[in-house]
Amino acid sequence: MNKSDIRQEIRRRKATYSAQQRAELSHIVINQLESLPQWQQAQTVLLYHSLPDEVDTHDLIQHSRQAGKRVLLPVVTGNDLELREFQSGVELAEGSFHILEPRGEAFTDFETISMAVIPGVAFTKEGLRLGRGKGFYDRLLPLLKKAYKVGICWPFQLVGQIPCETHDIPMDAVIAGEGDL
Repeated sequence: MNKSDIRQEIRRRKATYSAQQRAELSHIVINQLESLPQWQQAQTVLLYHSLPDEVDTHDLIQHSRQAGKRVLLPVVTGNDLELREFQSGVELAEGSFHILEPRGEAFTDFETISMAVIPGVAFTKEGLRLGRGKGFYDRLLPLLKKAYKVGICWPFQLVGQIPCETHDIPMDAVIAGEGDL
């Protein structure tokens, strides 16, 4: 299968699950993420403000900040992702692609990011990732040299193979809610 075929297949699979089922699966994925020693030790984490068709991270963002973690969220600026710190009590603004994004200064101290939680359309158990096709994370991931990179997805987003290119950076772990690490 090529990348386009995989994206289409995942959309088809996703459509067979209700919003309630996806919410229940999201809860399992987030619990597994929070049980990782790397997560528990992380001081600065990169998360993402999920869209309705992604593992729900909204509560995770709030809980992480309340637990004293420095939470960074991506902001689309042109063809790139800029990182900004999430501040509790500060409203998020709708940005590109209807994603809620924090305001404020760009965060560029990439070396201090302990863990990066990365969305994807599909993953392999070996850590290969297929995104939406715009390359935003392909351009960001090389900057996160020290971060432990975790892809999170629902079980039906795991596939056997993803076409790989030389610039693709694999995840250190993939959590899909059914014991897949």
